[in-house]
Amino acid sequence: MSPSATRRAEFVAGLVAVAPLAAGSVPFGLIYGVLAVKAGIPAGLAIALAAIVFAGSAQFMITQLVAAGTPGPLVVASVAAINLRHALYSAALAPALAHLNGAWRAALAYLLTDESYAASLARFEGAAAGPHRHWHLLGAGLGLWLVWQLSCIAGVTLGSGIPPGWSLEFAGTLTFIAIVVPLLRARADWAAMTVAGVTAVAAQALPYKLAIIAAAGAGMLAGMAFDRRDPR
Repeated sequence: MSPSATRRAEFVAGLVAVAPLAAGSVPFGLIYGVLAVKAGIPAGLAIALAAIVFAGSAQFMITQLVAAGTPGPLVVASVAAINLRHALYSAALAPALAHLNGAWRAALAYLLTDESYAASLARFEGAAAGPHRHWHLLGAGLGLWLVWQLSCIAGVTLGSGIPPGWSLEFAGTLTFIAIVVPLLRARADWAAMTVAGVTAVAAQALPYKLAIIAAAGAGMLAGMAFDRRDPR
């Protein structure tokens, strides 16, 4: 098989692998667009935000913080904290991508998400690994990017036509619940969720949505502590 055919096969395989996850992201993209408009973010800026940030959880947090009038530095700090997990993804893939030039690594870093990482992880391990496996990650990342952008644009368009009397803010909360609950497997996960939830309620009176940051920090500390005490 020629190198170009191998690259093409890897790229297509990445698209196929991420397709179910990309389809599942469509409702979240729609909800983001609607909530961004409801939060007062201009349509053009909301669409640009989806392209620049390209991170669903961060985009949802931005809309909530903007709606609450949170100062810019706190918004940036919150987004940085919620996206720290991407550093772990990068560290896991770095040895396999070390041979690529800077342009390749920058493009793959931009396209790296929970979904593309999950879709391509097997390609970077064991017998599935190959010299052109980075094309698999490129296919997965681009496939998800295209679906996400179209979903966000549709949501922004839909949101601009929704009457102000329709209260859709709670849709963001439901979205986070739908994202988090399927990920709760280990006891440390449940401990982190419980502590974060209690902290969020207890710190609700804090200004600028600081309860979100406090809850995230408390949840992470609880999960780490529980994980060390109970290796199971």
